[in-house]
Amino acid sequence: MSTATHTGTKSPVQVAAAVVAVVFLLVGVLGFVPGITTDYDQLSFAGHNSMAMLLGVFMVSVLHNIVHLLFGVVGLAAARTARGARLYLIAGGVVYLVLWLYGLLIDHGSDANFVPVNTADNWLHLGLGVGMIALGLLTARAGRSTPGPQAARGQGLG
Repeated sequence: MSTATHTGTKSPVQVAAAVVAVVFLLVGVLGFVPGITTDYDQLSFAGHNSMAMLLGVFMVSVLHNIVHLLFGVVGLAAARTARGARLYLIAGGVVYLVLWLYGLLIDHGSDANFVPVNTADNWLHLGLGVGMIALGLLTARAGRSTPGPQAARGQGLG
């Protein structure tokens, strides 16, 4: 009886979720690194007044960095199962599409911009949302299309 759990082999959706999670962890950590985050001295806990910019492009705050770190931790935990990994990618993608809409609808200079986001963040959130949903759907489908232990057992019977 050989299953992904017993062999240690991860399904494509689990690998995809783990990679996405590690990227979120990396981004969360880098948001706290002066030099990689420009105007680090202007990093605030939350709000549009945080003028710190990850890679000089994406607005970040302490809250924003913590959310990235938590998103990474949740992703690694979810990647332990194929079902969890798929849910993480699709639900996370939906969250990022909602964040994209939020960024389009709010005034970036107002208190409503507590995350904070800018135009570059909006484009990134759109790409993340679409990409995560696509990964969740396509890699889960790819994992189901490969014959597994159940299919192999059933071939000799009948």
